[in-house]
Amino acid sequence: MRILVWHVHGGWMDGFLRGEHDYLIPVAEGQRIPGGHPRARAVDEARRLEEDVDLVVLQRTGELERAERLLGRVPGRDIPAVFVEHNTPKRLPVSERHPLADRQDIPIVHVTHFNRLVWDTGEAPTVVIEHGVPDPGALYTGELPSLGVVINEPVRRWRVTGTDLLPCFAAAAPLDCFGIDTDLLPAALELPEDRLRVVGDLPTERLHAELARRRAYVHPLRWTSLGLSLLEAMSLGMPVLALAMTEAPRAVPPEAGAISSDPDELVAAARRLMEDPDEARARGAAARAFARERYGLERFLQNWDELLGEQVAAHAARRRRHLARRAANTGHAASAAAPTTEGAER
Repeated sequence: MRILVWHVHGGWMDGFLRGEHDYLIPVAEGQRIPGGHPRARAVDEARRLEEDVDLVVLQRTGELERAERLLGRVPGRDIPAVFVEHNTPKRLPVSERHPLADRQDIPIVHVTHFNRLVWDTGEAPTVVIEHGVPDPGALYTGELPSLGVVINEPVRRWRVTGTDLLPCFAAAAPLDCFGIDTDLLPAALELPEDRLRVVGDLPTERLHAELARRRAYVHPLRWTSLGLSLLEAMSLGMPVLALAMTEAPRAVPPEAGAISSDPDELVAAARRLMEDPDEARARGAAARAFARERYGLERFLQNWDELLGEQVAAHAARRRRHLARRAANTGHAASAAAPTTEGAER
């Protein structure tokens, strides 16, 4: 199958592009596709795409118009399309209307069950395909008695990402912070260097290797769909300390570390893991086993193959019905307009 898809969420795309399809990714002239996936190919977004496309995977509402301009076809009507909803609602936690609510021609694919629960999608068809994480390997050593945390733009997003809770965890163990704009954290949190160390935004392989050296992983996010960094940390074999918010209670079993809506309980668990490396290792092994079973790449790609096949088949069936109705209507109109033999003889 030939699929048109924009490169939006790097972690999700890393899994999606490992499928057996051909992926056309619109980019500005001169840009390259990150990740080096052999079946992914860049296409110039400024030029009309001449080759056939079987389906469009949308991830932002603006891509509806962009896809129509690229293909000369309307997604949903003229070509099968699905819309991947990566995010929780931004304004109204449980009553926000989804931009594609009530559309019958483009299914909304949620990446978590929590997302489907909180978005108001009206009568639009919905499905959940949970994340699939490529296995980074059991890299965990836990040799450094510190807590790893991965947050992009932690100062700008602040309470959304639980940045305000980091000093609580820093009281239990030093924090090693990874992610975009983490260099802004020391000034914002006013923590001493021995409590907060900034590692920064690292390439994926280096991030995994460095993160796995930390004793445990902290996931303080309050309002997020489900951070892929949490699933990656579990897949590395790290014990995790997670706020029991959004999808996290489904993703983190208690034996994988600790999960609670009470930060004090998580801080107490962090202290225990700092003092007991053997317990940390055992909980990390449980975390890895759970993550590989629920969020493995094979299941993710299989789910997507099934959905894509269903959508192409359903769209073809709708087109056949539409053409049949149009042919029938044309036939009726022609019959009504034709003169009768009796009239001709008179």
